[in-house]
Amino acid sequence: MNQATTAREIKVVAIGNSRGIRLPRELLRQYGWSDFITMEAAEDGVFLRGKKKARLSWKDTYRAMAAADENWREFDAVAGDGID
Repeated sequence: MNQATTAREIKVVAIGNSRGIRLPRELLRQYGWSDFITMEAAEDGVFLRGKKKARLSWKDTYRAMAAADENWREFDAVAGDGID
């Protein structure tokens, strides 16, 4: 996941008895963030992430793959490309 990073200066503002930041609307929309995000403090910075989506069960995964109607006919031909 190599995405170009963009530095942006954001003002720290008073929010009640605390301090906080306001995130630009286009940033919220770009990452699909709404009411809650996860903040992770790390040695090299603070990371903001959206809530992780629930993983599909094996049954749901099978159904999603079957619904995708993928063409697997050439799989056997490329499966033997030297990967053992």
